[in-house]
Amino acid sequence: MGSDHLKDAGLKITESRLLILNLFQQNPSQHLGADDLFMMLKKVKQTISLATIYRTLASLEQVGLLLKHHFNEGTVYELHQKEHHDHLVCTACGHVEEFVDPVIESKQLKIAQEKGYQLTDHRLTLYGICRNCQK
Repeated sequence: MGSDHLKDAGLKITESRLLILNLFQQNPSQHLGADDLFMMLKKVKQTISLATIYRTLASLEQVGLLLKHHFNEGTVYELHQKEHHDHLVCTACGHVEEFVDPVIESKQLKIAQEKGYQLTDHRLTLYGICRNCQK
């Protein structure tokens, strides 16, 4: 993912967009918020304002390169991957874990059909306390 994806999405190629996309590529299974990105960029001596990060995240989400989630009263983003997955979120530390379960997927589709819906999309987020926080 990089300049070609930005072009394909109809976005102008800017340094901030490339830097932020690169961070998501380097951390493909992480769910990152604006503050996370700001701190990561600061560590590698890249100066981008928080306002620019927020605008960049919004534009990347709008064109479908990122997905936006609201977990634990915070907003985080992840790369928009083609494979569907659901999330487990720790309410103590905020850790997010992805999972796929064919039984759950099948049951959701069955419920939608029984109710007369043609399912076009869904998001499942389970909240609890992760193994590390239970110790």
